[in-house]
Amino acid sequence: MAETSSIHLKTLTLSSFFHTHTHHKLPFIKPMFVAPPKKPTKFLCSAATAASASTYSIPWGCEADSVENAEALQKWLSSSGLPPQKLKIGKVNVGERGLVALTNVRKGERLLFVPPSLVITPDSEWSCPQAGEVLKKNSVPDWLLLATYLISEASVRGSSRWSNYISALPRQPYSLLYWTRSELDRYLEASQIRERAIERSDDVIGTYNDLKLRIFSKHPDLFPEEVFNMETFRWSFGILFSRLVRLPSMDGKIALVPWADMLNHSCEVETYLDYDKSSKGIVFTTDRQYQPGEQVFISYGKKSNGELLLSYGFVPKEGTNPSDSAELLLSLRKSDKCYKEKLEALEKHGLLGSYRFPLKVTGWPVEMMAYAYLVVSPPSMLNKFDEMAAIASNQTRAQKNLRYPELDEEAFQFILDTCEASIAKYSKFLQESGSTDLDVTSPKQLNRRLFLKQLAVDLCNSERRILYRTQYILRRRLRDIKAGELKALTLFNGFRNFFK
Repeated sequence: MAETSSIHLKTLTLSSFFHTHTHHKLPFIKPMFVAPPKKPTKFLCSAATAASASTYSIPWGCEADSVENAEALQKWLSSSGLPPQKLKIGKVNVGERGLVALTNVRKGERLLFVPPSLVITPDSEWSCPQAGEVLKKNSVPDWLLLATYLISEASVRGSSRWSNYISALPRQPYSLLYWTRSELDRYLEASQIRERAIERSDDVIGTYNDLKLRIFSKHPDLFPEEVFNMETFRWSFGILFSRLVRLPSMDGKIALVPWADMLNHSCEVETYLDYDKSSKGIVFTTDRQYQPGEQVFISYGKKSNGELLLSYGFVPKEGTNPSDSAELLLSLRKSDKCYKEKLEALEKHGLLGSYRFPLKVTGWPVEMMAYAYLVVSPPSMLNKFDEMAAIASNQTRAQKNLRYPELDEEAFQFILDTCEASIAKYSKFLQESGSTDLDVTSPKQLNRRLFLKQLAVDLCNSERRILYRTQYILRRRLRDIKAGELKALTLFNGFRNFFK
């Protein structure tokens, strides 16, 4: 999406990160730098922690594995209208806490039935109505409205209707937003997901700065900086990235669904949350049977391991995610005589001189092949540049299987060279991962680094596996091309000798 300004653009780009499914977690070390909650200071409609609190302190929420807070949430929901459930909260093997079956659950059975009155949406009532009115008056987008709403409700503690829900949320959401820049550079150097994590972090910072400049600074009584600051927004965005759902049967409305967002993800299921008009509640339909005590899963969507790490903070076991992919960065050659013309063609269709394409075990997208054709095409094909760029952008109704046989060998070789350079980076990281410097003087920091490094190793192994498969396919195709050329040359020489 094109920026409208250097700051406001950041505000707009975040909307693209919210997808149609939930949500959250995997085992994580206990948050660092978390100070005990302090008595809030009263403001007009909000409350704040003491100004001296640590920059990394979030004074609400709980430890990631707190079952007690989740059980308190279930009791509150039940007393507030949540029907009897066939699920209960518990400690689980996949994730630190999750929902397990209380009774036998049949395949195709509908579970949860969370009524709309217990769902947080952009229309939810604010404990501080004036704050909500200011944001709506300034046409703040729904997802950003929810992020601010979450902070506002958390800050008033027990005065908020959602205090039990907020108390059950993790103080430190599982996402790459909580990795420092040095950690991203150190552990994800080989993966393209690093760039996306940096972009997302920059977007969050830009969004907060835009809100602060346009709204918060003009209404300090409603949005005191002690409450509405960069760290609390990092927390609220982490919650939304990992838990927000879009409900197709409610015209795509975005929402936070307490209790339902305790469900963990499995790559083996395809069921997701939606609003059921007949029962008038948020439900999901199981696609397999569950026995009593067995953890019940949901799908967060068909996401790669890198995307799951980016938003939810975990990496599935290598080879278990059928939607897994690895991104390959292709770039124009600046030494190309037609570099300017090719760049102009790409920019015309919304692309840049460098672009990331997803690779799967089964192959690569047509758009990447079109991009590669453009990169290697000679000046004599100048009139084809726009056509190639249009197909690469996926913004054309032109024939997608358009081929340039005369460019196949050079295009495949270009992709292969890029692929092998990427494999070399992964291999280097994996070889050196066993000798990473660790600070043994700080046990908490040591545990964090070990955990982050393990996540990075798991991600790199899964992405390198896909790159190896791509390398194999490309080498086969190049071999076939050369074999065909050799066969054609042999036939030609045979005919030439015959006529001689």
